[in-house]
Amino acid sequence: MTLYIISTPIGNLEDITLRGLRLLRDLEYIACEDTRTTRSLLQKLEIQGKKNLFSYHEHNEEKASGKILSLLASGTEVGLVSDAGMPGISDPGYRVVAKAVEAGFKIEVVPGASAVQTALLASGLPVAGYTFKGFPPRKEGKRRKFFEEEKESPHTLIFFESKFRIIKAVNSAFAALGDRRAVVCLELTKKFETIVRAPLSKMGEVLAKTDLRGEITALIEGSVRQKSKEADEGSDEDF
Repeated sequence: MTLYIISTPIGNLEDITLRGLRLLRDLEYIACEDTRTTRSLLQKLEIQGKKNLFSYHEHNEEKASGKILSLLASGTEVGLVSDAGMPGISDPGYRVVAKAVEAGFKIEVVPGASAVQTALLASGLPVAGYTFKGFPPRKEGKRRKFFEEEKESPHTLIFFESKFRIIKAVNSAFAALGDRRAVVCLELTKKFETIVRAPLSKMGEVLAKTDLRGEITALIEGSVRQKSKEADEGSDEDF
């Protein structure tokens, strides 16, 4: 049997794919990050009929994984969704996928909206290489280390943060990385989508004057020095 990893809209309902819509209609069992959020989505998509929605998140991961594997073993196909975007990106969904793979079940990914890729393309920062790190730690020391680990990387850094901690996060990033181009994306694909671009040294100040709302995806330019070094090394290899 198949475990379907189904992407859901990150804001705009029109971003649901035709295949995702069909599977959400057809599947009886759907594992959700939050059943209330998924039930609301199904209603908005006008998907009717009885659905067995059950929660799958970090606090019940072991129990829910067992249920998913049992359903698959019994010949029942299961869908896996997050509250928004692609399951397994900054949530525990990847763990049940690993268990299903180990158990020999088929995995089918139904791609669609992704906050990471949407923000990257909208940012204007280099897209050839990027590093996604999820949410930074809440404590200052660990948060600063989170950014320091990327100091020499030439790749665009992408992370999620809440509106309550984004200013602290960009200030920690500036302390760890120095001044670089930065972009903060709010409410992507929604009515009040906002994309803020500023040097990292000024981003906290700019955000303090911004109406912070919804989900936030932030991006920071990679090390320019490291890019130049790699470019020079590449030139040497050409001769």
